[in-house]
Amino acid sequence: MTSVLVVEDDPIIRTYLIDELTAHGLVVRSSPDALGALREVTQWQPDAVVLDLGLPDLDGADALRMIRGLSQVPVLVATARSDDREIIKLLNAGADDYLVKPFSAGQLVARLAAVLRRSAVHTVNAGAAAAIGAPGAVGGPDGGAAVGTAPLVVGELWIDPTARAAQLAGRELALTRREFDLLEFLARNAGRVVSKRQLLAEVWRLPYVDEQTVDVHLSCLRRKLGERASMPRYLHTVRGVGVKLVSPR
Repeated sequence: MTSVLVVEDDPIIRTYLIDELTAHGLVVRSSPDALGALREVTQWQPDAVVLDLGLPDLDGADALRMIRGLSQVPVLVATARSDDREIIKLLNAGADDYLVKPFSAGQLVARLAAVLRRSAVHTVNAGAAAAIGAPGAVGGPDGGAAVGTAPLVVGELWIDPTARAAQLAGRELALTRREFDLLEFLARNAGRVVSKRQLLAEVWRLPYVDEQTVDVHLSCLRRKLGERASMPRYLHTVRGVGVKLVSPR
């Protein structure tokens, strides 16, 4: 069964969310503060987190960064803040999606299903997504890896979408979830120039994400591939157009 951690300090809202998510067949735990949330993420390891921002001990944005330091668990931010700049900052800080309060239980369940489909941290999430009405296998039409997908090979770069593992010349690459999604998409389109807007649409699949987010992830990916933008081997920038992944000559 899918497990969800609800981080909400308001007892009325917290009880409402627990009741609604439980009614949809989810296993739910809750925390009224950030420190409790960090403990649950570490020890219980939920499939997803619903995170309020107005917490008593720590701002939710800071809590999000701390969660990201511990885990790649999908995080759905539940916030009363609707300012575009704030939302962009949250998404850049590692949020997978957000909901602006007030929202319906149906909306929350649908968003949770979507972030679980996109996350595909483990193949077990196929069952997790299905448990809350998400169509298709892990990844499927929403990006990420589909079960049974053959490995991708570009030069000495080897990518296994099913195991979500990547190696370069036999050396395991320690990639974040988003870095892996980005590398996999580029490998599937090896030799083709892909625009940043296309990467945002196909890899992030989230509103209000700016192109700087792509630049940051590409820079991190280059570093882990052992190259620089000025001396590329696999990742080549085509100025004014986009980026492409190629096999080094």
